[in-house]
Amino acid sequence: MKAEIINVGTELLLGSTLNTNAKFLSQRLAELGEEVYFHTVVGDNRGRLKDALNLALKRSQLIILTGGLGPTQDDLTKEVVCETLNLKLNLNEEVLNEIKRYFNKLHREMSENNIKQAYIPENSIVLKNDIGTAPGVLVNWNDKKIAILPGPPNEMKTMFNKYLSPLIKENYIIKSKTLKTIGISESTLELMIKDFIDSQTNPTIATYVKEGQVDVKITAKEENKENSDDLINDMVEKVEKRIGKYIYSYDDETIEEALYKILKDRGFKIAFCESCTGGLVSGRFTKIPGVSQVFDRGIVTYSNRAKVEELNVKEDTLRKYGAVSEETAIEMAEGLLKKSNVDIALSTTGIAGPDGGSEEKPVGLVYIGVATKEGSHAVKFTFPGNRISIQNRTATMVFDEGRKCLLKLNN
Repeated sequence: MKAEIINVGTELLLGSTLNTNAKFLSQRLAELGEEVYFHTVVGDNRGRLKDALNLALKRSQLIILTGGLGPTQDDLTKEVVCETLNLKLNLNEEVLNEIKRYFNKLHREMSENNIKQAYIPENSIVLKNDIGTAPGVLVNWNDKKIAILPGPPNEMKTMFNKYLSPLIKENYIIKSKTLKTIGISESTLELMIKDFIDSQTNPTIATYVKEGQVDVKITAKEENKENSDDLINDMVEKVEKRIGKYIYSYDDETIEEALYKILKDRGFKIAFCESCTGGLVSGRFTKIPGVSQVFDRGIVTYSNRAKVEELNVKEDTLRKYGAVSEETAIEMAEGLLKKSNVDIALSTTGIAGPDGGSEEKPVGLVYIGVATKEGSHAVKFTFPGNRISIQNRTATMVFDEGRKCLLKLNN
């Protein structure tokens, strides 16, 4: 079935509330074998919601609406669905009793307007709300299924997983594998696998760009897991031959998680000293559960004085080459390696902007220093974007440079 998601709520259009429901539903529907073709967000307006629903009925077989099931007058999703499909709204005594029990359990008096939530479209299936007052419904109308779910994410997710998904699951599955790449632009990568993309049927191939990274998602649609796995594995092998040196993960893990796994497997310790990233590298790394097994310390040495005092960077080096230089990046990493006695130390120094750049050293210029007991070096980058983007790209490449260095040590 072609699936469509309609998220109802003026707060979504205003940007006051992040629309996480659309993401969740798209992911879960794909797992159930349903292909989502359209997303629509519409405010709490009867006319516009009716227009959106009429359009969805023309082009989709499965329509899921979220939001607008509350007790107030601007909660009008059920009413609009019934008007559009020419269905009656009937008071459901069982649902009303469930709502009353909910309030009794909380030792609160039920407001009169909550009765509105107990009105259910005729000939529909009630979807129980285990953690809220508004039940959902599934309407089978002609050859289409129209589901109405509450807007609060916790209520919606619980209801979808427990009550709706068994009613809409297809007899085939959609399975995906994501190849995570780094060090290659989306345009270059796409050219390298263009013939696969142009001729795709099943499985399909899509690229998704992130800051400093490109994901290649391979998706197969089959009646059983074994056939899906075979299709995906065959395509992975073909893609791997073209871009294998840029792939750092096949398990949808982050670049910092890939570095962590290598460190953990070898029993190594790591440390970071940061200037232009101001602790971002350490912050991202410490989000990984269990990272204390491999992470020794992170030091922010933002000023020249801090670089000298904490890392023993030579004042002569700073005078001669400047804080943003290959020489300083190497001395920072070497100083931290000696001070912490870890297996690998990495440094960052650069110009994140928006000010401070020059013709010789523009905004976006970054050096990453890498030091191990076998030697040290620095890598130069010039990143585009604003300050936040430059810092994020730098942090990402720190993890990649650490990963590449450790892989070479293994060889």
